[in-house]
Amino acid sequence: MAHEKNHDYHILPPSIWPLLGALAGFVMLFGAVLFFHDHGPWMLLAGVVGVLYVMFGWWADVVNEGQTGDHTPVVRIGLRYGFIMFIMSEVMFFAAWFWSFFKHAMYPMGESSPMVDGIWPPAGIETFDPWHLPLINTLILLCSGCAATWAHHALVHENNRKDVKNGLIIAIALGAIFTVFQAYEYSHAAFGFSGNIYGANFFMATGFHGAHVVIGTIFLFVCLLRVMKGHFTPEQHVGFEAAAWYWHFVDVVWLFLFAAVYIWGS
Repeated sequence: MAHEKNHDYHILPPSIWPLLGALAGFVMLFGAVLFFHDHGPWMLLAGVVGVLYVMFGWWADVVNEGQTGDHTPVVRIGLRYGFIMFIMSEVMFFAAWFWSFFKHAMYPMGESSPMVDGIWPPAGIETFDPWHLPLINTLILLCSGCAATWAHHALVHENNRKDVKNGLIIAIALGAIFTVFQAYEYSHAAFGFSGNIYGANFFMATGFHGAHVVIGTIFLFVCLLRVMKGHFTPEQHVGFEAAAWYWHFVDVVWLFLFAAVYIWGS
């Protein structure tokens, strides 16, 4: 009786995942430094594999905790707050790329006379036409967000698991198509990553967004697998909710990228 739980909080048992995650992250960082200095990619790859293993194991434990009743209403509130803070950190991450892009667009630095000769985009840069493939990609991503919202509504308000699966399948497929089109666009870019500040800003901003699209697609795919296994209820679906929030964040960031980088920046 002295150890009987009489509260709604989840007291976590000792876990090896934080330690393994820190070690794998250090190996990945150290391996990246070696890779940049032409010492081969093997330590970097080992670190990446280690990080992926920790992610799989740690999140599998969290999923199991949710299925065994450890995620009480109080715990779910904490998980939501934590994910909101994570998304806010992602917002500031992208703010850095937008800051760099706007700074160089409004104050382009020319070689001879920065305030007179500076032009944007830099001379010789042929930008993408925003009303062709970028517009198509915008519509694809927005439709994917609508499909994710449909799936979320079907779960929370109707408990219609068939519509949940169909909505997730459409959202995942459209996310994958977006990634393919983005890769196609990159392969036809008339400028490179290095040698000019426009290319560096363009590929960093859109490239990191593309990485988030891949991560979000995987996030939705895991939710689809969980739905097929009978996970999630209208009352308890924090993992699904987090995936939907993340996907809408990816949508909003792309709208800003499309307006700022593709339209205004060109």
